Amino acid sequence: MDCPKCHAPMERIDHLVSHAHRCTQCRGLWMGMGEHRLLEDAAELIDTGDAAIGEHYNRIDRIKCPSCFDSQLVRMVDPQQTHIWFESCKLCYGRFYDAGEFRDLADHSLSDFFRDLETPERV
Repeated sequence: MDCPKCHAPMERIDHLVSHAHRCTQCRGLWMGMGEHRLLEDAAELIDTGDAAIGEHYNRIDRIKCPSCFDSQLVRMVDPQQTHIWFESCKLCYGRFYDAGEFRDLADHSLSDFFRDLETPERV
């Protein structure tokens, strides 16, 4: 499997109850349907990428699903943390998180809540 953003190979990361694929270059993460919920407690171990690099790759939003043939991923915004944008497949429901996004998603705090109230929506 190749990364949908930088096209480098992705490595399988196994963790107790589930697995993800991590890009060997940009360190983005691909997770199948529902895997993000199973892996949330292990976000620090799985999402080892630099958030600044992830922010750079987050600008790329027209990407294809690494699992489905010719399916475009759709940009999604986490409803509880609107500063987190990830991509999701409308066919297999897999998700792609740029480096640092999954760690941030798993670590939702009160300060995130207030930051999101003050942050204008991105278009």
